[in-house]
Amino acid sequence: MKLFKQDYISFDGSGAFVTASGNACESVADGADVAYRLSRIAEEEYERMTAERHAPNAVDAADMSAYTGVAFQHAQALSATQSGDAVAPPFAPVALVVARGKAAKRTVMAVQDAGMVACVTCTDDKRTDAFLRCADAKASLGEKHLDALYSNAYAVLKAAEEADAQVILLTEDAQVLAGVDTFLARAASAGRRVFTQLGDSPQLGWVLCTTDKTDEVCGIWRTCKHCKLTFDSASLAAGHYVCPSCGGYLRMSSAERINDLLDTGTFQEWDCVVDQSDPLQFPGYLGKLEVQRAKTGLEEGVRTGQGAIAGLKCAIGIMESTFFMGSMGSVVGEKVTRLFERATAEHLPVIIFTASGGARMQEGLVSLMQMAKTSCAIERHAAAHLPYISVITDPTTGGVTASFAMDGDIILAEPNALIGFAGQRVIRDTIRQELPEGFQTAEFALEHGLIDAIVPRQDLRATLAHILAVHLSTAGQATGCAHNAGDHDVLISYRAVCDNLENGTATYNTVTYADLRPEPMSVEERAVWEKLRGAIPSSLIPESLRGGSSRRVERAIASGTFDAEAGTSLEVGACAAPAGGDASKADQENRAWQSVQLARNVHRPTAISYIRSFVDGFVELHGDRGFADDAAIIGGIGWIGGRAVTVIGQEKGENLKERIRRNFGCPQPEGYRKALRLMRQAEKFRRPIVCLVDTQGAYCGMEAEERGQGNAIADNLVAMAGLKVPVVSVLLGEGGSGGALALAVANRVAMQEHAVYSVLSPEGFASILWKDRTRAPEAAAVMKMSAHESLELGIIDAVVPEGPAPAHENPLVAQRNVHDYVQAALDELCGMSEQELLSQRYERFRKF
Repeated sequence: MKLFKQDYISFDGSGAFVTASGNACESVADGADVAYRLSRIAEEEYERMTAERHAPNAVDAADMSAYTGVAFQHAQALSATQSGDAVAPPFAPVALVVARGKAAKRTVMAVQDAGMVACVTCTDDKRTDAFLRCADAKASLGEKHLDALYSNAYAVLKAAEEADAQVILLTEDAQVLAGVDTFLARAASAGRRVFTQLGDSPQLGWVLCTTDKTDEVCGIWRTCKHCKLTFDSASLAAGHYVCPSCGGYLRMSSAERINDLLDTGTFQEWDCVVDQSDPLQFPGYLGKLEVQRAKTGLEEGVRTGQGAIAGLKCAIGIMESTFFMGSMGSVVGEKVTRLFERATAEHLPVIIFTASGGARMQEGLVSLMQMAKTSCAIERHAAAHLPYISVITDPTTGGVTASFAMDGDIILAEPNALIGFAGQRVIRDTIRQELPEGFQTAEFALEHGLIDAIVPRQDLRATLAHILAVHLSTAGQATGCAHNAGDHDVLISYRAVCDNLENGTATYNTVTYADLRPEPMSVEERAVWEKLRGAIPSSLIPESLRGGSSRRVERAIASGTFDAEAGTSLEVGACAAPAGGDASKADQENRAWQSVQLARNVHRPTAISYIRSFVDGFVELHGDRGFADDAAIIGGIGWIGGRAVTVIGQEKGENLKERIRRNFGCPQPEGYRKALRLMRQAEKFRRPIVCLVDTQGAYCGMEAEERGQGNAIADNLVAMAGLKVPVVSVLLGEGGSGGALALAVANRVAMQEHAVYSVLSPEGFASILWKDRTRAPEAAAVMKMSAHESLELGIIDAVVPEGPAPAHENPLVAQRNVHDYVQAALDELCGMSEQELLSQRYERFRKF
């Protein structure tokens, strides 16, 4: 077909227009694209429609010169002569205008001026809106108005089908569809051309949207249960089955999970078929099982096998919520048990994705016994020092929650997953109260310390790979066997995992949809962490910071009048150092008091800044698994100098909001219990432990006493004394009493140059012994709190220099020095046997 460049506008790669005037064909810059006028789009569509209605024979087809824009121009002129107005000629092409408001009105009028039928999109409840009156026709996007409908491929394509449109014009919100391959492929398959607007003028500047994909790449339509919008399954697969509109998580089948998570071609199924039992001879049960198998194509409610993530081999189980709601009967329990038994025999870590409604009622007590059976298998796997990672997905309830879902060494969850033991209806009927919003969600579980972390799907593969690598790096020491990372020797390190994730064997979905442009997110990702930060439990807010006292501290910090170096404390009633020349001169000679002032400086780097600085691949683990997640204690796993470690720190917070959320670094009992849990985990997998100490002391409050603050500290002291792995503690700022010691029963203890270590605060010391808090500087000198004085007393092993100035003035130097000390200490200690570590730690504290 010969088409002249009339009514085209060209623009180069930078978006600048290249002029094309008249009907003559002018040269276009290399790499330039073409923008259409609406009149030209109308001409081409009219020619195409005419060609389809009067297709030439073989002889006529040899010369297609007749098929130019003249026919359409002639038809327009004829129509104008007959009616006096420029109207669409017979068989005029239909243009679907995907727009709203004034933009829709302008575009509709421009489409009509170009000689096309203007059909505008709308929802059923907005059909009477004023801007729609000028349109020739209307096509429905849905029943009720929703902004996301205008950028939803399914809704727009259905509207185009309803309008029998030859052209789809995308404006405003709908322009995101110009880059969606499945949308463009489906439109092209239906014979529809798609244009997106360039600039503000609807008469000119329309860019033809194309894709090199065919409709074979498209999947089936799938509806989000949260927002009820429909999407192409191929587009969803490319986006990890997260709804592009509302961000809701679609439930994934085992096949979809395997394709999204494991290295391509590595999954090998275990125990596909297990003999079914019917212990109660329940009427119709076996028949219902057959119906479920025919409907889902699955044998039972769980699939098990082995696979690899970033080259690291693991045993994996994936529950199927579509098969009897993933309920646990004898076959599910048997397959999970066999999974752990074989993983134990082959020295493999286990990952299980849970999704279950609980026990299978049709099997009675036999179903209940599966909780015990699977737990026994998990205990044997744990006794072999092999890691088990539980990933909780929506929904996980009942007997599965009360057994293997919550038995993991590390428990991860997807955002907003339903997690609970009893059903919400049962709970409401029992307590006769309405349940709070967000009850029994993953976020609720995280806040209450029941799980380690919430991981978005797009980060799940990388997170699991790093967790596996950290565990496998010490697997030989823990199990007495060489690691079983893969079929060939795999270098296990942080850098190796990163490289494998980026350049190694990809997942099936990555390979299949790597160059597929999916529907973009129309909403921001849910800010899970921000939600939690904004909801501080009252029990975590110190009594001294409730009411007027908290406002006093906030005003002081905000106005700049709070100055730790001037001797001000966060404690209510604390007094500044006495004024006067003699006192100031005495303070300058009082090294301990100077260190107190510097250690309390609000700009001093906190534990989290050191973790960011030199702990590679840090994965934070939350919660004490019993009550709450105390933000004053931060802990997790990562790498220091190529060595896998567990890191635990007391975190004060880097700004006012964070300091309040983290209780100014004063841990609650649940914080110490979280630290103890992570220490025990490190010991199980033979990982060294690094503790970063910085606290005024353990929180003193009624709630803390009720939950056993003294018990928690005592448990930590005894446990740390008996840890069979190297422990290194560094005091970064304040080391207040037993609250600091609970993380400092270590093989090596060091202090930064301007850190302090004491039995209690100088103000408290002066108040108790001298009944005068203003004598705090004098108390500091008497107590010998400074790092150098602690070294002289033999309390610590080394003083870590902070550089030419205090740590808050040169944080990078301070962080590097702490890193060098920790790495050197670990290099020394990791060469010692378990008995040598225990003896050295005992003798270290026995001498006092």
